[in-house]
Amino acid sequence: METTSFLGNRYWVLRHGKSIPNERGLIVSHMENGKLSQYQLASEGVDQAHSAGILFEKELRESNIPLENVRICYSPFSRTTHTAKVVASVLDLPFEGPQCKVLEDLRERFFGPSFELMSHDKYPDIWALDEKDPFSRPEGGESVADVASRLANAMATMESEFQGCAILVVSHGDPLQILQTILNAVKEDKEPSSNDLASRIEAVRVPSILSQHRKFALLTGELRAVI
Repeated sequence: METTSFLGNRYWVLRHGKSIPNERGLIVSHMENGKLSQYQLASEGVDQAHSAGILFEKELRESNIPLENVRICYSPFSRTTHTAKVVASVLDLPFEGPQCKVLEDLRERFFGPSFELMSHDKYPDIWALDEKDPFSRPEGGESVADVASRLANAMATMESEFQGCAILVVSHGDPLQILQTILNAVKEDKEPSSNDLASRIEAVRVPSILSQHRKFALLTGELRAVI
């Protein structure tokens, strides 16, 4: 399977299907709340996850990638775990088996206690701050740069544990926007000072790049081949 020169695997991203917090217009970004079953997928989200699984299976077939080469890495939040489970079921992969792996570094961006369980109408305030300074944290929460650092760890984990695989990363809106931003910037850097992935990501973890993460927004249940 052909991969990008600086990566040993191919990557797809999938934002979780429409969740109960999405339906209720709530920000649920703290791990303690995010893992609660009451915040898993809404019925529409289950349908979205099922459709994404069918589309992913089609793309694998078109790329001649056998199912034994597929890995699903997902955030521990209930809405992403639920999404990953539905996709694994479509692909007929055992969810408790070695091809599916939970990674804490793929968790939702924590927006801070003042936003937690509040209306999602607050998101534009956070994104305006991101555009101004992606290293600035919402009070008690994570900045774009903070999330980029732990996503670099997630990439290092996946690259060290898997080789020549098609990896589906099941995560959340902001983390997946940020992941696409840094991977796209690394890919476009034609003269990197290092071949080491961590160093290459660190080189693009700069305000001018991170502030643009909204360009890579995904809808709920949207699948995208990244690299």
